[in-house]
Amino acid sequence: MMMVLANVRSALEQLWANKMRSVLTVLGIIIAVTSTITVVSVVQGFTGYVSEFLQGLGTNAMWIWPERPGGEAGKRLGRVTLDLRDVEALRAECSTLESISPLIPQPTATVAIGRTEVTTQLEGVSAEYHAIRNMPVEVGRAFTFLDIERRHPVCVLGREVLRKLEQGDDLVGRTLLVDGRRFRVVGILAEKGSVLGNSQDDLVLIPYTMALTMYPASRTNIALAARALDETQVPEAKAQVVSILRRRHRLDAYQPNDFQIRTQDEILTAFNSISIVATAVLAGIVGISLLVGGIGIMNVMLVSVTERTREIGLRKAVGARRRDIMLQFLTEAVVLSLLGGGLGVGLGYGLTAIVSLHPQMVDVAVPLWAVIIGFGISAGTGVVFGILPALKAALLNPIDALRHE
Repeated sequence: MMMVLANVRSALEQLWANKMRSVLTVLGIIIAVTSTITVVSVVQGFTGYVSEFLQGLGTNAMWIWPERPGGEAGKRLGRVTLDLRDVEALRAECSTLESISPLIPQPTATVAIGRTEVTTQLEGVSAEYHAIRNMPVEVGRAFTFLDIERRHPVCVLGREVLRKLEQGDDLVGRTLLVDGRRFRVVGILAEKGSVLGNSQDDLVLIPYTMALTMYPASRTNIALAARALDETQVPEAKAQVVSILRRRHRLDAYQPNDFQIRTQDEILTAFNSISIVATAVLAGIVGISLLVGGIGIMNVMLVSVTERTREIGLRKAVGARRRDIMLQFLTEAVVLSLLGGGLGVGLGYGLTAIVSLHPQMVDVAVPLWAVIIGFGISAGTGVVFGILPALKAALLNPIDALRHE
């Protein structure tokens, strides 16, 4: 233990004696560790935020939409549709579904009141949609089954639409124009925030029956939002939906589905997989800096061995063993790398804190395992790239070393 401490002290003295060279040597390590911690923290922050958002929708939610499959089998299918008769069949026959809502999305719709006109997203949905998507109404009410049945021109607004229209909660009960049609505002949604820069509050909800009247081309291209009775019945619910829709669409056993169905868990799993791959790819790119930093450490340590050849010869002459010399230079390489790693961790924390200050950024925190990895990588780099110089120093002949000029 005393030998190790003595080697660490000696290493620090050598680094202090060559301060500028030491800083330039560990620059690659500093950049690599800083980048690793920042990248990991940001990716983890986004992953946690999106995962929390998806889980907030409920693990028993699922989404269904018509889609022609790829390949020759898809081309041979007839017309790909999903209509209200399919919705009614699922309601009547799918015992594991608690609720189901048609979904008629319009990416852009014009909302106007007075002389103010804004563009937002419109969704035609049923009264059950609020529970499926966990979108409660904060002011006023949601539209009812009577509104759906009688195609009442009523709407519920998101908070962002209110801000864009420069209106307050007193808009409830008043009328406005949605794509040129007059609607009465009956409710305002509770604020949901943004996901990856996309506002969940910038939308207008109207009864799906009214949406089909306004956009008749959507009658055979309806999407569905559904919720199983509970999380354990999601696989059974999915199987029932597939069976019912395949039967209704008269698909043979060898034909692929002419629709897509995704459960909330599947979406979450897919996102987490993408996140893992993205982290690995970014870490691999950052690893190039480690390689450059490691080569720099090895180069400087080889120069140091050459500069201190007489010192090595003198130590061997007074009894130092090969392993003592090797441990000394290996310790210097590791200390050099750890100092770079420490500076990298500090800069990583600072850069992460700066990134977190952006108003559109999710909460970003540096995970402890990223710090441990940062120090581990820097120490490992010192060991790997310090072995060759340490071995070279250990194998020097003491007589030749003492004669070295």
